[in-house]
Amino acid sequence: MASKREREVDHRVNDKGLDNESKRQKLDEDSSPSPPPVSIANPLSGLANNYADIDEEEEYVRRERDSVNESRNDGSQHNGHRYREADDSDEEDDSHEQLFSGRNSRHVEVRKDCPYLDTVNRQVLDFDFEKFCSVSLSNLNVYACLVCGKYYQGRGKKSHAYTHSLEAGHHVYINLRTEKVYCLPDGYEINDPSLDDIRHVLNPRFTGKEVEQLDKNKQWSRALDGSSYLPGMVGLNNIKETDFVNVTIQSLMRVTPLRNFFLIPENYQHCKSPLVHRFGELTRKIWHARNFKGQVSPHEFLQAVMKASKKRFRIGAQSDPVEFMSWLLNTLHADLKTSKKNTSIIYECFQGELEVVKEIPNKGIIDRKENNEDQNNAEKLLDGVNERYAFVKETSKMPFLMLGLDLPPPPLFKDVMEKNIIPQVPLFNILKKFDGETITEVVRPHIARMKYRVTRLPKYMILHMRRFTKNNFFVEKNPTLVNFPVKNLELKDYIPLPTPKENEKLRSKYDLIANVVHDGKPGEGLYRVFVQRKSEELWYEMQDLHVSETLPHLVALSETYMQIYEQQG
Repeated sequence: MASKREREVDHRVNDKGLDNESKRQKLDEDSSPSPPPVSIANPLSGLANNYADIDEEEEYVRRERDSVNESRNDGSQHNGHRYREADDSDEEDDSHEQLFSGRNSRHVEVRKDCPYLDTVNRQVLDFDFEKFCSVSLSNLNVYACLVCGKYYQGRGKKSHAYTHSLEAGHHVYINLRTEKVYCLPDGYEINDPSLDDIRHVLNPRFTGKEVEQLDKNKQWSRALDGSSYLPGMVGLNNIKETDFVNVTIQSLMRVTPLRNFFLIPENYQHCKSPLVHRFGELTRKIWHARNFKGQVSPHEFLQAVMKASKKRFRIGAQSDPVEFMSWLLNTLHADLKTSKKNTSIIYECFQGELEVVKEIPNKGIIDRKENNEDQNNAEKLLDGVNERYAFVKETSKMPFLMLGLDLPPPPLFKDVMEKNIIPQVPLFNILKKFDGETITEVVRPHIARMKYRVTRLPKYMILHMRRFTKNNFFVEKNPTLVNFPVKNLELKDYIPLPTPKENEKLRSKYDLIANVVHDGKPGEGLYRVFVQRKSEELWYEMQDLHVSETLPHLVALSETYMQIYEQQG
């Protein structure tokens, strides 16, 4: 039954010699067959079209039809009411569902057989670089051509991928976000299990059982070029003076809880930090057993580092791995911690606690001595029993992620062979800094005497030797060799440790798992790292793409700069 408004419109149309049906046909001819107006809930839905695989021409047609429908309804308003068609318009509703069944549910034909699958060239596929279209430089709705390996945006008839398929004759494309494979220009989706290996390289996946077995796996993997590699022991590409990043990443990959956390993306899916997700992707690629090549390029991770550090660490500029390690751990913790608890996987692995006793000179006594007001009393205060009054003590507890060790100064003179004597020092000697009794003099931010004592040991202890000192003119490097044990570093014999709680065992033994070394002059030179493979307890030397097995006793014969020790169970 027609409404009162429709009867009024029909009456006016009949007065002009046109019936209601011819009126509708005339409107449809002017505006092309179109459905009732589509309500758009999200005003930014146009932005999401690139992600929803909507062809550009369909989006254009949809907007045109929406504008025509709105103008038609606006023109037919009377007394605040819109013109409504009769409820029996089933044919138009059906056409509306066919044309606009939803942005995400557009029907795409799925085929299991595609005549172009034999053109896929796995040798040229490289998913380590940023997912940007090579033409438009957009990161929205990007596809990789599986024939030439280049990235293109979209797959509609006006898109760059569609144009490339016609110009180059390359027909197989994978969506880098959804991992769906399409044949262009035909537009159908390819469902073939032979492409699963490409999906695994694009986005490596690990189950809980696979993660548990990683440290027990002794099997080598084979790359497409026939070379063999060990999952977790793959080389990292030095893009341009980024070896300081490579040695830091390779060291952190030996920290089992940290590695296991980042191998499963569900652990940090709540985090919005690009740095966290890029670090997770890099971790999964390093430990993936089905890579097409035996090395990984940390390009995407480096881009995230440059952005998060505001170009403090960047491609093309050599930096200090100790500074980078400190910045990375603190930034990852800040991004991963929850609002309720100030904890994260970073703190669980690396955080320990120090008791710091700071002795600051008593300004009153010093001033009196300088002014010679009561020199005898001042001398008494600075002598013997009364010396404690000359300093003000401040005791505090401080968390730490790494410990800095001071090296003894190198000799100034050469020996009879006209060569500088390279001194050696045991690690235990420089660890005495943290025995709670050894005094360390500091001048910044003000002159003070410091005493340090470890009150809580971390599961993974990071030590760094302060080899580089800056003065007003240049940077000096201390060449002193540090003698350290590779296994069974027993701390309780050299530094006082806190007594464990009841039913707890004092865990003070540590094993070395990573050793970062600097070769060359200060400000120049190269960084390399020695890491241990737990499944076979073998040591490997890694310098960018170079990975080779080495002997444990050779690990200690180098100018070590940073070490990671693992607490024994």
